[in-house]
Amino acid sequence: MFGPKTHCVVVVGAQWGDEGKGKIVDVLAERADLVVRYQGGANAGHTVDTGAGEFVLHQIPSGIIQGAVCLVGNGVVLDPETFFTELEALEKKGVKVENRLFISDRAHLTLPYHKLLDRAREQREKIGTTGRGIGPTYEDKYGRRGIRVGDLRNLDRAKELVHQRVEAANAMLKLLGAAECADLKEHGRLLVWLAPRLLPLAVDAGRVVWEALQRGESVLLEGAQGALLDVDHGTYPYVTSSNTTAGGAAVGSGIGPTAIDEVIGVVKAYTTRVGNGPLPTEGDPKEAERIRDLGGEYGATTGRPRRCGWFDAVVVRYAVRVNGLTGLAVTKLDVLDTFAEIPVCVGYLLDGRAEDSMPADVERIERVRPVYELLPGWQKSLKDVRRLADLPPAARAYLDRLQDLVHAPIRYVSVGTRRDQIIEVV
Repeated sequence: MFGPKTHCVVVVGAQWGDEGKGKIVDVLAERADLVVRYQGGANAGHTVDTGAGEFVLHQIPSGIIQGAVCLVGNGVVLDPETFFTELEALEKKGVKVENRLFISDRAHLTLPYHKLLDRAREQREKIGTTGRGIGPTYEDKYGRRGIRVGDLRNLDRAKELVHQRVEAANAMLKLLGAAECADLKEHGRLLVWLAPRLLPLAVDAGRVVWEALQRGESVLLEGAQGALLDVDHGTYPYVTSSNTTAGGAAVGSGIGPTAIDEVIGVVKAYTTRVGNGPLPTEGDPKEAERIRDLGGEYGATTGRPRRCGWFDAVVVRYAVRVNGLTGLAVTKLDVLDTFAEIPVCVGYLLDGRAEDSMPADVERIERVRPVYELLPGWQKSLKDVRRLADLPPAARAYLDRLQDLVHAPIRYVSVGTRRDQIIEVV
């Protein structure tokens, strides 16, 4: 992946999140000098199975396990309490983070009042959020009233800003009929506790990335969620509150788009989604349950069961276009080992007419009917396969068909949860 002419690689989800980005980043991070998380917050989880143990990371870049220097970029909304809990868990497992983990001083803070607002709004709007305060934090950011890591350098001023935001939040919570309100003293104590802990990690992240690239180092930019949850390009309004796509990688890490050399899109060999919103290829209850049980499809952050269905080439083809994908990493191919036939969605019908691209509005997406092509299953275990040439012919044909349908080459194939169960296509 990284070579003489490739210094900056983006890894993005090319479906609705939970595609296995953490595992792919973990594998690529072995060759990276710097790994940057560029968007999202504590509402996303990356699970990495090293073979010696499992790590679930929510805000700290997955590359921390491989020994790379890691940055939390300016595009992330940082939940500091969760961040330090995660940090302590890594240290207890023997992962050294000192002088290897830094945070952009331009990253916005998710505070307790954001979580109260998120939960109160979810009660009314039923978007399917995790209640972790992500949306309200981004609202404050784009409303020019957010609290950033760098604001902690002037603690008195930070307290004034938080005082204003807590008062405004409590007024909104009252209008929403919430049972709880934000505690101003609690927020003040939190800022005092955070300042000496966060500020030693605070850096100009964009400059750190730029200087690394100037030195010819390898930089990996890591996103959360997936392309179909992008606030601009996803199934709006059932989306997250940030730009999950590759364009967001440049903005959220503080570099220009011309610095990016490759964009790898991670997809499951089937499709899943957590929360509300359209999922055109969702299986019937029996099919969905079978895939869920075989794939262990439960949220790493919330534990919620994921909705499951078949591979949707329309979705991934769309993700290839909006991200400018240069290659794909297909995960969980082994989950399909026992199926005699595997449906693949090759197009949609909308009101009887063929559609080969994602409609913009959810009302139309909810009305599409997938057009399936049945491919033969291989009905053999793939867990010990380490070369593309050793895959059963039907498994190889399945991958070839996906590649042809979405117009992007497959670069990696995962056949198990461990980091050694990755096939690199050379």
